Amino acid sequence: MSFLHNVSWFNSWLKNELQNQAQKYYKMKKTATLLALVLITASVSCAQKYFTRSGYIHFFSTTNVEDISADNNKATVVLDAGTGAVEISCLIKAFEFEKALMQEHFNENYMESDTYPKSVFKGKVENIKAVNFFRDGTYSSQVSGEIFIHGVTKTIFANVTFVVSGGKIETNTNFSVNPKDYNITIPDLVKNNISENIRITVKSTLEELKK
Repeated sequence: MSFLHNVSWFNSWLKNELQNQAQKYYKMKKTATLLALVLITASVSCAQKYFTRSGYIHFFSTTNVEDISADNNKATVVLDAGTGAVEISCLIKAFEFEKALMQEHFNENYMESDTYPKSVFKGKVENIKAVNFFRDGTYSSQVSGEIFIHGVTKTIFANVTFVVSGGKIETNTNFSVNPKDYNITIPDLVKNNISENIRITVKSTLEELKK
């Protein structure tokens, strides 16, 4: 009986020990899997951000009196290819005009760039599933969001073309704004010189943001 008792005890101990070892193994495997997923997610997250500090913004006003245009080649553009989030910002004083006096009036009298030095857009690609930022091709989608100009924030919508090629993303869009919507006062003396429909063009070539 003693021998059988010992055998029974040994079998019970061995069974418990194997169960304990199995539980430890599965816990370690689960932890390793979770760690791998975290690392992969972090890696993909970094790879999904695209960026430039040399985005191009052009605006154009046309009336029967004159045409006015200006260019800004120093816009910052950030795109999260995973979520479709977009952010664009630019310094107002970075806009360059053909005439120096016009540029001075633009900054001092209209945009008051010392008070409102920056314009910012924050939005998202609406139909993100229709745009594959990781495969070469040309895609179109609407982008919506809020734009901040001259102390006023407005919601805007614009159709954007994305050209993905060789790991870079080119963007191209245009939309219109009315100065009155952003509390930009045009003096009566020159109100016929400036259109109520200012055409804005935004272009950028984005590269992967590397940390």
